[in-house]
Amino acid sequence: MIVQQGSINLAAVQVPGVIVQIVPPAVTPILGVPSGGEGVVGTATWGPVDSPTVCGSYAEYTTLFGPLVNRTYDAGTEVAIGTQLGVINFTVVRVTDGTDTAATATLGAVSSNFAAKLTGLYTGSLGNAIVATMSAGTQVGTWKLSIALPGMVPEVFENIAGSGATFWGNLVSAVNNGTSPNRGASQVVSAMLGTLTSTAPAAGSSAAGGSGILSAFSGGTDGASAITSAILMGTDGAGASRTGTYALRGTGVAVVDVAGLTDTTQWANLTALCQSESQYPVVAFPAGNSISATTTAMASLGIDTAWLKIMHGDWVWWSDTVSGVTRLVSPAAFIAACLANLAPNASSLNKQLAAVVGTQKTSANQVYSSADLLALMQARVDVITLPSAGGQNYFAAAFGINASSNSGTNGDNYTRMTNFLAPTLNKAMGIWIGTLQSAAQRLNAYAMLDQLMCSLWQQGLIGNADGSWPNGPQPWSITLNDSNNPPQRVALGFEQADMAVQYLSVIDTLLINLQAGQSVQITSTAATAA
Repeated sequence: MIVQQGSINLAAVQVPGVIVQIVPPAVTPILGVPSGGEGVVGTATWGPVDSPTVCGSYAEYTTLFGPLVNRTYDAGTEVAIGTQLGVINFTVVRVTDGTDTAATATLGAVSSNFAAKLTGLYTGSLGNAIVATMSAGTQVGTWKLSIALPGMVPEVFENIAGSGATFWGNLVSAVNNGTSPNRGASQVVSAMLGTLTSTAPAAGSSAAGGSGILSAFSGGTDGASAITSAILMGTDGAGASRTGTYALRGTGVAVVDVAGLTDTTQWANLTALCQSESQYPVVAFPAGNSISATTTAMASLGIDTAWLKIMHGDWVWWSDTVSGVTRLVSPAAFIAACLANLAPNASSLNKQLAAVVGTQKTSANQVYSSADLLALMQARVDVITLPSAGGQNYFAAAFGINASSNSGTNGDNYTRMTNFLAPTLNKAMGIWIGTLQSAAQRLNAYAMLDQLMCSLWQQGLIGNADGSWPNGPQPWSITLNDSNNPPQRVALGFEQADMAVQYLSVIDTLLINLQAGQSVQITSTAATAA
């Protein structure tokens, strides 16, 4: 008999024979959760609304949501900047003000009646650029319908047969259901049967105002003219009922960038959401905000948390090659992308932001004084400067801090590493729920945690300055035994593991003591060979 461990009661076996019990490995390696995804919330010219959609680059974004648009709350702008800074994992949520409409075109129309209508699968102005073409099919006596959307491979529905109502019914079915396993339903439009089904099919195209049997696609709007911070934030709920930023629940993104969000009244809601999801949101004050306005606002807001990063209102000039202009973009877009492209133990401090053309400050030929930077630092607000904090000739974050006043938790690296470790442990250690607490179980659970910490130490994600793996002091401790699991709590079903983990320190000040001069005496010691 071959059985899995725990599937039979070995104490009750009485019949002679061989039993092979399959025992799984005692220690299951823990794999860390992804830590580089960027969640982007904003408007678009196409694509699903309030539905988190994954893409890997700006080029892929354009096939899903259309090209970027020169407007404040545009998601495409954030993705384009992120792509320039190396991000390869975006989760995009498109929002609208509720006035968005889908483009439509009719076939065989007379007045308000038609033989069939094509409607964009999504709302948005990009739908007005859809081109549908009717032409002769490959098989004699049939027709072909081609549907093209800029940036996508044209869809071709071949050999649509029939006449009168049968033909138009077949055309609608082809669009909505596909014609074969290889040619599924349209991903661009849906079709609807009209009343003029006696109309004979004819060649034509919806391009350039329509010709033949087809009218031009029109009526598609983005619903982006009345976007508010409340719409960007959205509403919470369950599953598909979530809107705006709340739609990022459960997506596993590491950094959140809500395009153009400067409304401070929404920052508490954003912080609460992202803290519950182990995400790191980046926001900014409005463009042109003075340092005094920023520090005054921070004092009145009472924000003191490691789960939010706030940028000063010194907005960034960015070269928008799609729109053909250089325009101002929130610094949050650049810092969010920078963080999403870094390991979780790293800080945004002194990291080059290659996509920055300038800032409002530098375009006015001004620099931040030490007093300016001290005021922002004390207010727990970061800022993009040139030169960088390390004196390098590039734009970079000046501090690498979050909005916490606690010096032990106010670094980007604290928030990012904690947001990496906590979900990793939460996901991995759930395998022990429902098992029996025993000495062997505790040993195996301890080994899993120890293996994870050792792996992180070896990779340089945790540690200390006294030595590296494997010779330095161990930068973690784990307690999982009777000392922190008394019988009374064990009897109630609790098991407790106490962990302490030391993060690597980020250098924000480097002191060099230089003694130099012609009177300085140097004493050399000859090196002795080992």
